[in-house]
Amino acid sequence: MVSKTIMLVCSAGMSTSLLVSKMQKAAAADGVEANIFAVSASEADAKIQDDSNPIDVLLLGPQVRFMEGQFKQKVAGKDIPVEVINMSDYGMMNGEKVLKRALELIK
Repeated sequence: MVSKTIMLVCSAGMSTSLLVSKMQKAAAADGVEANIFAVSASEADAKIQDDSNPIDVLLLGPQVRFMEGQFKQKVAGKDIPVEVINMSDYGMMNGEKVLKRALELIK
């Protein structure tokens, strides 16, 4: 299976780190090869522009949902889906559900 790159964006890049580890555990349990990482909104631009590690999907933490339009513009033409993480899944740190949704967006 081809590895998927999933980038999570939040205001400081720290609140999503627990969600990232839960998503990584869910991916391992499901046999999904995935590079999942979190960055702050200010670091996201550099990651989007880095063509050496193309992003397959960009998920926004609920605290930066107001930036959804900006990120959709930044990835225009790159075929990268952008979506705000479901607030209840984020609050419950449900890595399995967030991973499942990310993979649905990639397909």
